[in-house]
Amino acid sequence: MIVAFGTYDAARHPRIGVLVAGLRAHGHVVHELDRPLGLSTAQRVRMLREPWRLPVLLVRLLRCWALLVGDAVRHRRRHGRPDAVLVGYLGHFDVVLARLLFGRTPVLLDHLVFAGDTATDRGARGARVTALRALDRLAVACADVVLLDTAEHARMLGELVPSRARRGLVVPVGAPQDWFDAAPSAGRAAGLADDGTRPLRLVFFGLFTPLQGTDVLAAALARALPRAAADGAQGGRRIEVTLVGAGQDLPAARALLRDVPGVTWLGWVDPAELPGLVAAHDVCLGIFSATPKGLRVVPNKVFQGLAAGCVVVTSDTAPQRRHLGDHVELVPPADPAALAGRLLALRDPVTLAAARARAASGRGLARPAAVVEPLVRLLASRGVRP
Repeated sequence: MIVAFGTYDAARHPRIGVLVAGLRAHGHVVHELDRPLGLSTAQRVRMLREPWRLPVLLVRLLRCWALLVGDAVRHRRRHGRPDAVLVGYLGHFDVVLARLLFGRTPVLLDHLVFAGDTATDRGARGARVTALRALDRLAVACADVVLLDTAEHARMLGELVPSRARRGLVVPVGAPQDWFDAAPSAGRAAGLADDGTRPLRLVFFGLFTPLQGTDVLAAALARALPRAAADGAQGGRRIEVTLVGAGQDLPAARALLRDVPGVTWLGWVDPAELPGLVAAHDVCLGIFSATPKGLRVVPNKVFQGLAAGCVVVTSDTAPQRRHLGDHVELVPPADPAALAGRLLALRDPVTLAAARARAASGRGLARPAAVVEPLVRLLASRGVRP
């Protein structure tokens, strides 16, 4: 029996839900002891940029921890000691409590985000980054196994805490089942056969941070959409794009696309509605930066876009090529001209159909049962079996 533990919010940060679903699909019994902090993604981002807001986090964290302590005591009385404890994403603090509460039980930390690395990517410097790197070190020191999403992040673990390098395990991000459920059925997809007359529909969702490369995306759209609109006036195919989210680079993106035709802007979309929104588009846009962090990740949206039945266009980086290179459309990082060219090319029905076939053949790689296979093998090697 495995306990998933922490203050995670699986609706807003679905990684823990993917891990739990995958373990259950392999026959493991997983009990969740979860007291969500109740902070949105936007609020968490704001706290990284405005440290004086951290007391709000501390008060909520202590309140949730008090509840978790009671939950853990009651769970131990009813079910005994678990075989392993899985601390959910953004569990930098929660893993400390897990270590204290569960003693010698193996603790697995899903360290999808290095706090110091994330702060650096978003422009932080100096003492704040130093403090967040210390938090990363504390978190991984409390864990017996550290789950990471790419080999690049596994190397970062070794650089940050050399003594913990062998505790790292790469487990891809994956996508929750509701993204697969949102994809058009085979019958509906056949009924929507693409003859090249309706607009090509693109969607991007994210935090508009440097990692996302939304400056690159905006520059590419500023090239591609006017050209497609001009072709549309001659009977060609137009492009429409929906941009979802908010973040530090949103004002610059809006300014660049102010007079560009075919752009729809949406703020934060409820997590329950996002899969359906994405699935209604032809192409899901990934990340496009050449920042150090951008070169190390395979973002949620790439797996989610595949699960939703979209063609995915994203940057040609080592981890994305390694995990999904045969199933996504790769363009050079930080290259607006190349991205614009690929989007314009996808207006052709034959090109789009081939891209859809490649994407469909890779959907299974995003399923929870597939992504947790390395974790299942590791648990079995430690005697933790269904």
